[in-house]
Amino acid sequence: MTIQARATTTHDTKPPRRKGRNAPPRPRQRLPGSRWGAVMEDRPLGGRGRAVRRLASVVLWTLLCIPVQAVLLPLPGRAKARFPKVYWRGMCWLIGLRLQLVGKSAGPSGTLYVSNHSSWLDILVLGGLLETRFVSKADVASWPGIGLVAKLGRSLFVSRSRTGTGRESNEIATSLKAGDSVMLFPEGTTSDGTRVLPFRSSFLSVAGDARQVQPTTVVYDRMGGLPACRRDRPVFAWYGDMETLSHAWFLLRHTGTRATVVLHEPFTPDSLPNRKVMASEIGRIVSISAAQLRQNRPVEPLAAPARRG
Repeated sequence: MTIQARATTTHDTKPPRRKGRNAPPRPRQRLPGSRWGAVMEDRPLGGRGRAVRRLASVVLWTLLCIPVQAVLLPLPGRAKARFPKVYWRGMCWLIGLRLQLVGKSAGPSGTLYVSNHSSWLDILVLGGLLETRFVSKADVASWPGIGLVAKLGRSLFVSRSRTGTGRESNEIATSLKAGDSVMLFPEGTTSDGTRVLPFRSSFLSVAGDARQVQPTTVVYDRMGGLPACRRDRPVFAWYGDMETLSHAWFLLRHTGTRATVVLHEPFTPDSLPNRKVMASEIGRIVSISAAQLRQNRPVEPLAAPARRG
């Protein structure tokens, strides 16, 4: 029994085999334990200082611009229509969102822009690149702070109720006839950023009052300076029951973000027989362009729909 126990002890204490000379070296962890994982993985507390700085800059910029636009609103001329573009462009710069424009605008005079919609960021991006008025739901007018900015930006509020549809459509038509450009989001809601929802033809009831209709695509295609992938879409897309403040806080912590806007070839409203065909054709153009951007492929403005009698 004693001899067997000694043999077992000798076997257990045998030194480990030495690795071959061709075995790759194993790097040592400079940060042991959980701290190493905190560096290599997503850090939930990262970028808080950046977000605070950006948020403070946005508030200060807004407070400076509100009295300027309030003075310009009752004055004649195009200054009240041009200054919101300066404001939105400054907002994009302050939050670190780069803008890329592909194509040319049909002009600020009576153009109806029709775009996909995935986030509240679309207002900043499109407003910073185009001289246009936005059509927004009536609830936004009562939101603290945001409602005031929307009113000063000359937004057109739509209640989407049967009692106010005619009056609100007349307001949009009057704006188009007066020479203002209007931006429509005919999806009716925001998407998750991975696809374009079907365009509703009811939103294009005012298209006949526009001088030109221009399909517009907006996609957020860069984050951290690299092409954005599917898992990055929630950083930009605001949909479902997401809270605005928490979503904005999450976005402001990131760097290297970019939005690309494609302005496709415009066409006259009478080139298509009805608004259902128009909604289908614009949706097709916007969907193709958005898919190309999400796949990090080169994109060019697409041709206008073929004229139909």
